[in-house]
Amino acid sequence: MFNKILIANRGEIACRVIKTARKMGIQTVAIYSDADKQALHVQMADEAVHIGPPPANQSYIVIDKVMEAIRATGAKAVHPGYGFLSENSKFAEALAAEGVAFVGPPVGAIEAMGDKITSKKIAQEAGVSTVPGYMGLIEDADEAVKISNEIGYPVMIKASAGGGGKGMRIAWNDEEAREGFQSSKNEAASSFGDDRIFIEKFVTQPRHIEIQVLCDSHGNGIYLGERECSIQRRNQKVVEEAPSPFLDEATRKAMGEQAVALAQAVGYASAGTVEFIVDGEKNFYFLEMNTRLQVEHPVTELITGVDLVEQMIRVAAGEKLSISQDDVKLTGWAIENRLYAEDPYRNFLPSIGRLTRYRPPVEIAAGPLQINGKWQGQAPNGDHAVRNDTGVYEGGEISMYYDPMIAKLCTWGPTRAEAIEAMRNALDGFEVEGIGHNLPFLSAVMDHPKFISGDMTTAFIAEEYPEGFEGVELPNDTLRRIAAAAAAMHRVAEIRRTRVSGRMDNHERRVGTDWVVTLQGHEFPVHIDADHDGSTVKFDDGSALRVASDWTPGDQLAEISFDGHEGLVLKVGKISGGFRIRSRGADLKVHVRTPRQAELAKLMPEKLPPDTSKLLLCPMPGLIVKIDVAEGDEVQEGQALCTVEAMKMENILRAEKKAVVKKVNAGPGDSLAVDDVIIEFE
Repeated sequence: MFNKILIANRGEIACRVIKTARKMGIQTVAIYSDADKQALHVQMADEAVHIGPPPANQSYIVIDKVMEAIRATGAKAVHPGYGFLSENSKFAEALAAEGVAFVGPPVGAIEAMGDKITSKKIAQEAGVSTVPGYMGLIEDADEAVKISNEIGYPVMIKASAGGGGKGMRIAWNDEEAREGFQSSKNEAASSFGDDRIFIEKFVTQPRHIEIQVLCDSHGNGIYLGERECSIQRRNQKVVEEAPSPFLDEATRKAMGEQAVALAQAVGYASAGTVEFIVDGEKNFYFLEMNTRLQVEHPVTELITGVDLVEQMIRVAAGEKLSISQDDVKLTGWAIENRLYAEDPYRNFLPSIGRLTRYRPPVEIAAGPLQINGKWQGQAPNGDHAVRNDTGVYEGGEISMYYDPMIAKLCTWGPTRAEAIEAMRNALDGFEVEGIGHNLPFLSAVMDHPKFISGDMTTAFIAEEYPEGFEGVELPNDTLRRIAAAAAAMHRVAEIRRTRVSGRMDNHERRVGTDWVVTLQGHEFPVHIDADHDGSTVKFDDGSALRVASDWTPGDQLAEISFDGHEGLVLKVGKISGGFRIRSRGADLKVHVRTPRQAELAKLMPEKLPPDTSKLLLCPMPGLIVKIDVAEGDEVQEGQALCTVEAMKMENILRAEKKAVVKKVNAGPGDSLAVDDVIIEFE
């Protein structure tokens, strides 16, 4: 076994690999750019080597620099994580030439499966069902349009060397095919150094389901069930779960066996993932094989008990798999939510800055399960498990140079419903401040009827949030519970305030009992009867809720029980006359007033936001790549105005209505902050 492993990556996946290596007694080496000098993976590793400036193409994906770090530290193996050099055959060849083990598949398998065009041809030859498409290289946008028409719209335009949703576009007509081809080509060149593009039929009503495979160099191969990855935004997975709520055992077995056969056809040895698109009739089609560890691997680990990183290391060391297909047991249900530094209220555009507060929910570990001395997967130490894979910490920076993922929050439960409920509570208890993030959106998905029923496709976000995410309208019963909690918390805060002021002897007796709580357009007059164990909050319709909590003024998290049962976890902030409360995806201004104050508040004028209808504002920190208009131009609704690059993705900003350009305030190469004015209109 290796005594030292270098992790050729950063962020949460580097931290993830370090944890398993430490468990195995293996020393670790981190590499870092200027931007990552204080990063968590650098702090966790036994050694760390600086490799260059922040841009990945000047540091993390420069093979020579990584090789220098390997030589300097004497590492005997390299785990590439995902992204960066994980599917780069030249990197694997360089390691082999140096006598250093690559914790991944053989070079031939990377080359065969890492290239989407080649992999589809191999899959077809192996008898694997594939999506109709054009596998040859496409020279220009005109040829892309011609091929798209031959296949039939809609089509998927994809980078041959792509991954992670980069270099990928869906086109429904000639204009989108032409535009998508160029954007995909640009993104592919920037992210992978390979601008080859291919086109395939886009299957409507699709589900994205993938099979986890594990093979060794001795001819053994198994599959560890599937992962449902249909909740996607811009072709980037957001929510994953294992198993899929859609598959039956027969389909699972057929997909698993086909995935293993494909892997073995190319001499695969390591952990890998075969991705399929599945239609409503459970017909499945091969999409691609990722010859690396997947971002969403934790959900497979939670339902099988297999540490995939450990297995990868053991296979790279030449060991045989210690588990057979018969040993693989799928136990319970696991869900993963990807927490991104993206503002859902700004169409999920990237957000950067300092994490002024970062408090994940308490992790609840799962342990090994053995029956009669035989390995049987894992069972949690309780009725659910919580796992948070992260590469950040409170006070750390979210950089503009890398992927915006902050953490991967996972929960396990005996059933899907219990795993979802555990996830709801974990999301509500996850505190993140200082940047825009998608926690509210993730909470909304967990409560969405389509997700709860398991009836979703890869079009879920586009169909359910066509105008973007604008927050959550909570049901009336939830609003009543939050109103009762806010009234009880306000009473506690008033007692504290009067005690601190020293103006009253009997503080509790002098604090009022009648209040009016307003939130999300609703008004709840309430009466509070309090004692040492909690408060009974009575509504004007005669109903009542018993509220209990150990919350004290200043706490930013409140766990509230109602009528003796577990209730809500609220993120609490102070505002004038009440609280800012966030729960279940809603961000609420909750005012608690005396009846007289409530009457007067209704007379106050509403403050209107400023008019920005004649301005194109930069929606994210980014770099202007291209300006498509000039002063005096008349633009039409939907017309491209400019392209902004942020976190390795190109974003085309379009006109919302017909207008005339009055002034252009930025040009290609300019770095802009959020809300900087790019274009002014007459």
